[in-house]
Amino acid sequence: MIALLLAWTIYQQVFAKENADALWTSFKQHFVWSNMHWLLLEVALVPVNWGLETLKWRQLIKGFSSYSFWRTYQAILAGVTVGIFTPNRVGEYGGRVLLVEPEHNWKAVVATMVGSFSQLLILTALGILGLAYFSAVFLDLDARWLYLLLSLGVVFIALLLFCFYNIDLLVPIAKRLAFFDKIKDRLKDLRVLTEYSSQQLSSALFYSFLRCAVFFTQYYLTLRFFGIDMPLVDGYAGIGTVYLIQTGIPLPPLIDLLARGEIALFVWGFFSADEIAILATSFTLFIINLIVPALIGALFIFRINILKSLGIREIINENSSEIE
Repeated sequence: MIALLLAWTIYQQVFAKENADALWTSFKQHFVWSNMHWLLLEVALVPVNWGLETLKWRQLIKGFSSYSFWRTYQAILAGVTVGIFTPNRVGEYGGRVLLVEPEHNWKAVVATMVGSFSQLLILTALGILGLAYFSAVFLDLDARWLYLLLSLGVVFIALLLFCFYNIDLLVPIAKRLAFFDKIKDRLKDLRVLTEYSSQQLSSALFYSFLRCAVFFTQYYLTLRFFGIDMPLVDGYAGIGTVYLIQTGIPLPPLIDLLARGEIALFVWGFFSADEIAILATSFTLFIINLIVPALIGALFIFRINILKSLGIREIINENSSEIE
């Protein structure tokens, strides 16, 4: 099923797009020696991007699992494979646990949530700064509205930081839920939240910041590859704006690519009138940063016993024993 879904996604996004021929033509036109360094640098940053995510997740799961870097890297790529079909890539949670022992599955999900929260926090902070700069420089936003935007942004980020560093408060809140009896068996896994130190949480934020720096740079390099020239600061501000708006749209990546394309057309329209090149930028990023890692992650998934990874085999064996 995973293989079929992945094949369908690749077909829809690579071969069945209405403007696929135009995007491919644009890519070939810019695929010249003088442009190659931009593309090569972008590709070289792909393993760095997912390597930083691996270091972050490994830091968050070390309280209950001590996997090698390579084993954790495989889990991250398996998460990319499953997440590519789901809104905001929430399927990454399920993909990662496939390479975790069954008894730690839910703890791994909790750790992934903490890591996602840290990434969202950093991305939102950088996005607000980018949006404020972009609005001031290109949209001529009135100074009063700009101050209001920044003030609300600071308050929102401060609230997110408070929640992040007090994330263990979710445990007593969860225990007070009306349907506690239905989830009490899983609440014990939430206790991993109480074990995170401020240093671990700060490390997660640091790795999240480095990841943002990497994929902001990848985006900028791709823009330059397609001939969309701009100052570095303007480019990073525009990228932050694109990601901030995109983050608030809970769509699967294959649909999200369309939404990101529309946002990109508006933002990068201030620097270039070549709409095909702008769309090709988002398309190329999607292929290099998600499709290729998803294909590699699929290879890791095919090598594991999913029933065993999810603990289903043990349940079947127990039920068979009871019947006998």
